[in-house]
Amino acid sequence: MMGLRVVAVKLIVVVLVLIIMNCFFAFGDCTGGLELGFYKRSCPNAEMVVKMKMNTSMTSDPTTAPAILRLAFHDCQVDGCDGSILLGNSNGLTTETISYKNFGIHKLEVINEIKSSLETMCPETVSCADIIQLAAREAVSLTGGPYMEVLTGRRDTVSTSTKRADYQLPTADISVDKFVKIFKKKNISLEDGVALMGSHSLGISHCRNFEGRLWPLPDPTLSPPFARMLQLICMNPTSSDVAFAQNDATIFSFDNQYFIDILCGRGLLRIDSEIARDPRTQKYVYNFGQDTQKFFDRFSSGFLKLSEYKVLVGEKGEIRRDCRFRNS
Repeated sequence: MMGLRVVAVKLIVVVLVLIIMNCFFAFGDCTGGLELGFYKRSCPNAEMVVKMKMNTSMTSDPTTAPAILRLAFHDCQVDGCDGSILLGNSNGLTTETISYKNFGIHKLEVINEIKSSLETMCPETVSCADIIQLAAREAVSLTGGPYMEVLTGRRDTVSTSTKRADYQLPTADISVDKFVKIFKKKNISLEDGVALMGSHSLGISHCRNFEGRLWPLPDPTLSPPFARMLQLICMNPTSSDVAFAQNDATIFSFDNQYFIDILCGRGLLRIDSEIARDPRTQKYVYNFGQDTQKFFDRFSSGFLKLSEYKVLVGEKGEIRRDCRFRNS
């Protein structure tokens, strides 16, 4: 009799193990964690749709790539990568996009258009939080950068706050000390953090974000010719929200030119100049300026870590039907 009980227990254990393994291989992590190809069964063409829509948008407007990459970073900086930056001013919510630290955030409509297409194909399946990170991946890849294997399975938050964005997003004049603290908190190494600054390889910065470095005297870390050029661009204080300068010499290509430029005194923002001179970060800037592949490798590492920061998974949050609004 005892022998039969032992056999029965063993059979139960085997069945449970098989169920768990089947769950893992069929649907991924049963705990609801992030995984590669989370939508391979529920919406198999999801990632291809994101790529095609991003390609179309970037072809018609090259500013899409830097805008989406910045959108992804700013979403993750406020309470994690949860799609909160997309929520509109409704249902009593105060949107993050009106935070003064989110000045210039745009192209949210690209994410909304991707979501609309996916809702037609796979209703209430693909989260807005995932779409942001996948779109950012394409922004980098389609401009010549590395292709990153982004894990998916994020869910969308139901809350957003201008005050939280004001508090948690870094300022335009962030110092190296604060920069180090921000990435350390997210378990991102200093080297990977410096590599993430290479996202400045794409796009522009408005005068309001660096004009304090130009007057009354130019910041001595700026090369004199570069400082004079910026003074000409930003000479009218009433247009500081409109006038802009390129982040580096190749603003539509994801490459290591940013690091080459800041080593030569051509960094727009304070942090750009400081990481090129601070003993803690200078070696990484130099290495990335010399070796594009090393930059790509460390950027990929940092991006993936950031994209997995404080995500909602399992039963937390929701899958929004419209990225602009909570479901209820």
